[in-house]
Amino acid sequence: MRAYWELAKGGYRRYARYRTAIAAALVANGAFGFIRASLLMTTITTAGTAVGGYDLQQASTYVWLGQGLLGAIPLWGMTDIAARVKSGDIAMDFLRPVSALGQWWAADLGRAASQLLPRLVPMLAVGALTTGLALPNHPLPYLLFPVALVLGVSLGFLAWTLVNLLALWVVEIRGYTNLFMIVMNLLTGLLVPVSWFPDWLRAIADASPFPSMFQTPIDVLMGVAGVREVGIQAAWLIVLIAAAQLMLHRGTRKLVIQGG
Repeated sequence: MRAYWELAKGGYRRYARYRTAIAAALVANGAFGFIRASLLMTTITTAGTAVGGYDLQQASTYVWLGQGLLGAIPLWGMTDIAARVKSGDIAMDFLRPVSALGQWWAADLGRAASQLLPRLVPMLAVGALTTGLALPNHPLPYLLFPVALVLGVSLGFLAWTLVNLLALWVVEIRGYTNLFMIVMNLLTGLLVPVSWFPDWLRAIADASPFPSMFQTPIDVLMGVAGVREVGIQAAWLIVLIAAAQLMLHRGTRKLVIQGG
């Protein structure tokens, strides 16, 4: 465990030093937050009633929590592992006395930790001062949220790891990453809550791990979701870990590192 802790700290330090990038991301997140909040709140106002279980204040809270978690939860293209496969550096990962998947996972949790408070707190402040927030007044959501968030970050990381590990079989994965990012951004609830989807699309989303990556941590903190949804996250975590380990096992049997 000490090795994983050190790797997590290394991931934290690596990304925490980019303060200008974090500030620029805050500006972009704030701008898109106003756009998303206006679209969702206008939809509810036009409907004259709550939509998909969200009223005006809940929709506003959903948006600003989501904007604050975008830095921690990896919804955008992640290609670090594929780059290590392509360069051959993955051989060093296999030589270390801890699992390769565990190394990458620990480092990504450190990355997520470095982005959480610098992005979440300002976004919640902007939301509270402008469109308003509706947060619960009982302790259970706040106790469950750290668990749901770690699970959400882990699920996002593992999903991207599966895409990255395709580099063990193919030369270029950019097409796969672009397609996966489109699907991920839709089915996680980034654009609109999954409960707003038409029935057929919601059935597809609910049968996938995507809502557990992004919407579930938000809904847990809002008090909309609870222990059941966290349990679903944990179940998907087991599935994705097994899939990643299987891909690593099969892929490394075919992997050839030039020169060694």
